[in-house]
Amino acid sequence: MGYLKHTLFNFTYFKKVYIALFLLIAILFVGITGFILIEGYTLGEAFYMTVITISTVGFNEVRPLSDIGRVFTAFLIIFSFSTFVFAVTSISNYILDGEYKLYFKDLRIKKKVSKISNHTIICGYGRNGTQAAAELKSHHRKYVVIEQDKELSDEMREAHDIPFIEGDATLEKYLEKAGIHTAFALITTLPKDADNLFVVLTAREMNPNLLIISRASKDNSDKKLKRAGANNVIMPDKIGGAHMASLVIKPNVIEFIDYVMGQGSNSVNLEEITFENLPDKLKNKSIRELGVRNKSGANIIGFRTPQGEYIINPSPDTVITPQAKIFVLGTIEQIDAFREFATQQNLLNI
Repeated sequence: MGYLKHTLFNFTYFKKVYIALFLLIAILFVGITGFILIEGYTLGEAFYMTVITISTVGFNEVRPLSDIGRVFTAFLIIFSFSTFVFAVTSISNYILDGEYKLYFKDLRIKKKVSKISNHTIICGYGRNGTQAAAELKSHHRKYVVIEQDKELSDEMREAHDIPFIEGDATLEKYLEKAGIHTAFALITTLPKDADNLFVVLTAREMNPNLLIISRASKDNSDKKLKRAGANNVIMPDKIGGAHMASLVIKPNVIEFIDYVMGQGSNSVNLEEITFENLPDKLKNKSIRELGVRNKSGANIIGFRTPQGEYIINPSPDTVITPQAKIFVLGTIEQIDAFREFATQQNLLNI
């Protein structure tokens, strides 16, 4: 089955070359057959006459042609000339212009995508999709882009390191190719809210456990997208305007938040630990018993209750219960120290 798919993929990509070769073979067959039947040539003579006729090189005939033979040769020249030029040009383009290299690039990308798991699918590689991909890459998160615009696909192909699929993200087959069943999250940033809604509906049906984040342009679209299955809906224009206004009202606070969130520097990380990450001996224990600050210097700045409520600067006596999360803030060195401590203590499965 895999070999058949690989063969079909080859045919799709090299379709122009295959058509050109088929037309050349067809012309050769017609010419050889015609000269044998009309002029009584041998197979070698018929092949030679056909080649010099369709290539218009102008060598002499093997033997003088009959009247019917001349008519046949004239029609063979008329019908074969454009076909011969098309065939030679198509094959030359694949060799001289390096088009054949694109196939091997796409094949490498296809193999990379087929093996990926626990990744994020980004639908649309416009301004928002590009930013999402850059952010995921900076945090060493795996992702796959689905984009149907050929120019954007060519840009990603030239970039070499962007795993992508050229196609319409609203269609199930492209979500399937992007590995939606093994994906962790999906971000849809298509320009039309209707397309994002369709992607959310399809993705939620294909993977009920998927974390789905959608872009919305209109105010009344966010509720529809959430009803369709989106976990979060982002309105870039509204957020951008609110962010700029906040920089006027409380600039230092917003700049600090941007710094913490990685927009100003990569020296600060914010990590989360879930109840499920904890070993059995530390489950249902307090934050104090985790000893995060003592072991690494990082700080627990937030707590999410099983009911979804957030607590800022939780008390050290706060107990980590099922479906709860804690949020740890620190420098790269502190986070690395925490990860090492967590690994040694079997605290976090990283």
